[in-house]
Amino acid sequence: MFKRLLPFVLAAFILLPSLSGCGYNQIQKNEEAVTAAWADVEATYQRRADLIPNLVETVKAYASHERETLQSVTEARARVGQVNVSAEDLNDPAAMQKFQAAQGELSGALSRLLVVAERYPDLKANQNFLDLQHQLEGTENRINVARQRYNQSVQVFNSSIRTFPNNLTNKFLLHLERKEPFQAETGAEKAPQVKF
Repeated sequence: MFKRLLPFVLAAFILLPSLSGCGYNQIQKNEEAVTAAWADVEATYQRRADLIPNLVETVKAYASHERETLQSVTEARARVGQVNVSAEDLNDPAAMQKFQAAQGELSGALSRLLVVAERYPDLKANQNFLDLQHQLEGTENRINVARQRYNQSVQVFNSSIRTFPNNLTNKFLLHLERKEPFQAETGAEKAPQVKF
């Protein structure tokens, strides 16, 4: 009886280490890392969206005649709230592009709002505005870091499902698709011009 089972036992001892090297668990870990990194990106965008109403209210008190700029910030913030990307959409290029376009529109509106502050010395000197401006600047830095970490996670994940032997594990067991990284907005390759 033992002699009949011996080949199976030996085969199990040989195959078990090779199964642990097939990358199944690592691919799962890499996908979870992408999801966690995306959650960080969303959290930093949410922080910015939460700050904007306070920023707009502060500016309103000092520059009531800049209604058009303030209105565009408010509308861009509202549109950002309507475009959400879930973890399931991370491999959908169209959804990612729509999300990035909405965030880019909000960034442009905020840039115009900061120009308003430059035009009005009273607003620029206001402590509340300065505090909000610093928080907004910190948030933009956090968004940039979160994007970079997300792209690193996507790179690790995409590499793990495309390289041997993990690509076989993915092809026959997991069937996962590549995730979409953040890409620079159109025209971002040109440095902005500073005019005085």
